[in-house]
Amino acid sequence: MKQTILLLSALFIQCATVINAKDIRLPAPDMKENTLSLTRTLQQRHSVRNFDKTKTLSLQQISNLCWAATGINRADGRLTSPTAMNRQEIRLFVFTKDGVYEYNAKENTLVEKAKGDNRELMAGGGNKAPNGKKSFRQTFVLDAPVSLLMVIDFEKFGRYDEKAVQMGCVDAGNVSENINLYCQSAGLATVPRATHDTEGIRTLLGLTEKHLPIMNNPVGFEKK
Repeated sequence: MKQTILLLSALFIQCATVINAKDIRLPAPDMKENTLSLTRTLQQRHSVRNFDKTKTLSLQQISNLCWAATGINRADGRLTSPTAMNRQEIRLFVFTKDGVYEYNAKENTLVEKAKGDNRELMAGGGNKAPNGKKSFRQTFVLDAPVSLLMVIDFEKFGRYDEKAVQMGCVDAGNVSENINLYCQSAGLATVPRATHDTEGIRTLLGLTEKHLPIMNNPVGFEKK
């Protein structure tokens, strides 16, 4: 009986940590993960738009993925992805079927920002095109279990002018390329994209005009 109670308690704690808690504490990134060499990764890197919607990512895979994208890799708090003047202005959001989370590299946690499945915003369609019609939609992203969204935070950058926008775009590209290379090396599938519902994302996450959703990478497994 005592063992049963302890087992149930452990399961309850695990579920609360992984599913119900606002903040999800990720396992430490696996620095000994068996991945391809950089040369082989570059040789094989390709974009994937055909995801197997029956497969999901584990918390360990999400931890490795977020760390590769823009995690801390030095004692002084600098990141895996370079940023102009070390502003670290790229914020990383993780969209899943259960909610939307912001990656906190310092704490290695996912901080809940919205509940439920909001991956539809990654398909685009919310912004008006010049002709007044809804913009292009790419619904294949709904088959990917995770989408990583990069947002330029101009408040963190310290200014909002043409140069800041230019450097923010470059820095977001650095994060996206980290994602592309990690996914290829680890047997995951992804594609860098700039299609998404910018205003819908701002509304959902409570962002202002000084926060620009700029790129996203759906991540999952290629459908064979």
